[in-house]
Amino acid sequence: MYRTRTCGELRLKDEGKNVTLAGWIQKIRNMGGMTFIDIRDRYGITQLVFNEESNASLCEQASKLGREFVIQVKGTVKERSGKNTHILTGEIEVIVSELNILNTSLTPPFTIEDESDGGDDIRMKYRYLDLRRNVVRKNLEIRHRMAFETRRYLSEADFLEVETPVLVNSTPEGARDFVVPSRMNPGQFYALPQSPQTLKQLLMVSGFDRYFQIVKCFRDEDLRADRQPEFTQIDCEMAFVEQEDVLQTFEGMIKHLFNTIRNVTFSENFQRMTWHDAMKYYGSDKPDIRFGMKFIELMDIMKGSGFAVFDNAEYIGGICAEGAATYTRKQLDALTDFVKRPQIGAKGLVYARVEDDGNVKSSVDKFYSQETLQKMKAAFNARPGDLILILSGDNANKTRKQLNELRLEMGNQLGLRNKNTFACLWIVDFPLLEWDEETQRYYAMHHPFTSPKPEDIPLLESNPGEVRANAYDMVINGVEVGGGSIRIHDSKLQNRMFRLLGFTEEQAQAQFGFLMNAFKYGAPPHGGIAFGLDRLVSLFTGLDSIRDCIAFPKNNSGRDVMLDAPSVLDKAQLKELSIRIDTEN
Repeated sequence: MYRTRTCGELRLKDEGKNVTLAGWIQKIRNMGGMTFIDIRDRYGITQLVFNEESNASLCEQASKLGREFVIQVKGTVKERSGKNTHILTGEIEVIVSELNILNTSLTPPFTIEDESDGGDDIRMKYRYLDLRRNVVRKNLEIRHRMAFETRRYLSEADFLEVETPVLVNSTPEGARDFVVPSRMNPGQFYALPQSPQTLKQLLMVSGFDRYFQIVKCFRDEDLRADRQPEFTQIDCEMAFVEQEDVLQTFEGMIKHLFNTIRNVTFSENFQRMTWHDAMKYYGSDKPDIRFGMKFIELMDIMKGSGFAVFDNAEYIGGICAEGAATYTRKQLDALTDFVKRPQIGAKGLVYARVEDDGNVKSSVDKFYSQETLQKMKAAFNARPGDLILILSGDNANKTRKQLNELRLEMGNQLGLRNKNTFACLWIVDFPLLEWDEETQRYYAMHHPFTSPKPEDIPLLESNPGEVRANAYDMVINGVEVGGGSIRIHDSKLQNRMFRLLGFTEEQAQAQFGFLMNAFKYGAPPHGGIAFGLDRLVSLFTGLDSIRDCIAFPKNNSGRDVMLDAPSVLDKAQLKELSIRIDTEN
């Protein structure tokens, strides 16, 4: 056997045992007549000892070793004199009696340690080396455990895991598709699935009343820290359910994951918040509720005092940062510069301190009496030592989004967004539709199969913008980790929805005829949800990006710099696929 034990397994109770280990060389230390080598595998590190006095030839052999050489050693476990409390094997070492070099290694382009000297680009190019680092490996171990516990929870709840096709039809209503040319059908293309949405609905029609799948999905969209062109969903669907059934089932799943993976227990039900309230009080449909600073509207208090910026505003609102009245002028100027950044777009910032005597000192004192400022203080329920920050604008929704960015920045500066604290909530009652000014038409906020609230169905033609969706998102620490809806299961209502979205009967039949035909054969009421596994893992591991919880991720340009993909196809392949490349356009 190559090994009898792993490099993270031996303890003091194993003293005196003869063992065989195999792994990579982490570090070499020459100490006169003694050579110490740390050997590493997936399970941990063990210190090896080569003693020149007892075996000179073995020490000479060890002197030819280098970092990341793959070796096999045989030896005896001994209690270590200088113990290392930072590793689990730190009480023992192995006195080597035999050494075999299984493979040599070039010097790695970066140090393979928890704190590496390699930047993102070089680590992604040599990802197979980066994956040897403990911090990256642990992320993938947690990912494995989360997938395992997800399967266990859902299997015990009578869900069946069913695989759906990867080569499907294009869905122009969603994000951009990745397309795959069909050699046997010249000029025609498959698409890689953005989601198994219609297929899981067909499974409900088929009588598989509880489905799930941990599935790869693909979207050709611009990348951010929490996006990749290919990502993994925990995709689920249930028949004969209402919204409450779905929320209870999957709140239970998330609580199970927190309990088994992070040893975090939630004794209370997750908070629920309507989309309207989320936008009104937080300026975001994925608010971070680990801390307060709920928006307070100030139109009635601050308008009409001669301050033109406020007098001409459509919206005036602010937040109260407890204990932040000690902010210096330099810090407040930095906050003003922050909200003026092009990606935020505010024109300025008004601030007010609540002083020790209860009086309010603001940056616009000359326009407001102390009586008015006291009314403002009362609206926030502010106390001495608090800092009030106010934004205004001629577009209420835009200004609330700017205020949301300011709120999150203050949460960061005041240390209120601890990665080891978790706040979960459901956002419910989304608008069913969004109006797009450029195309002058409505789009589905989620997708065209989302059911409207039954009581809002009469508004579909008369006032479609006021129709609420039977939809829900789960948000954890300000990150949307999952979303779903109760689906339309009646073909007549689905046709009304298609018409509202601007589909002709022919277009709807061409794209979704297979689903509409299936509904004619007895579709049950059904609904579902999909969670982003990558996002969940990054939250559980405290990562800022999902890249380090994916084995082989793409960079911000959508490239795999290790594989050098995407790449150019040769002319023979293009000809076989009936494709001609026009690079000029």
